[in-house]
Amino acid sequence: MMMSTERGNVGTSSKRSVEVVPFRRSFARMATPVGDLLLLGEVRASQVVLHGIYFERAAHAVGAIAEAHEDEPAFASVVAQLRAYFDGTRTSFDLELAPRGTDFQRAVWRALTAIPYGETTTYAEIARAIGKPLAIRAVGAANGRNPLSIVVPCHRVIGRDGTLTGYAGGIENKRLLLELESRHHSA
Repeated sequence: MMMSTERGNVGTSSKRSVEVVPFRRSFARMATPVGDLLLLGEVRASQVVLHGIYFERAAHAVGAIAEAHEDEPAFASVVAQLRAYFDGTRTSFDLELAPRGTDFQRAVWRALTAIPYGETTTYAEIARAIGKPLAIRAVGAANGRNPLSIVVPCHRVIGRDGTLTGYAGGIENKRLLLELESRHHSA
């Protein structure tokens, strides 16, 4: 899984040429065992650069797709990988990701991608992993702003005492995702 930084340095040298690849902001809907998801990304040369996977009922989902047009075929690879995940045959994803957020949020989201399938961690452990051991609440806030549900596995972060804490898709869906992973991880 490749996560873009969304920031690049564009040189000003006249010897450099920059290829401009046209893109269109698109979305697709997908039914899953944890509810309908909205997939949001940019289609560039028939490849999707994924910006978001939102639970359709989430308040921010509709706003995320306001400027996009529906393009189900463009998301076929994303849908196939998510279906394989829900079937228990995929434990990681091979998608180009470009979540939009602050440097701190992106650092937290990168750390989330290192949590192994079928395992959990705590906000404090993520804070230590990114070199900010006192930023536990800020890690929790960044975790809550994760735009790439399931693929960037914020559902694998639990409370220090082992309790399930907030999740954009709802605590019940968080429990279902952890149970799915536990079942297939131990199989």
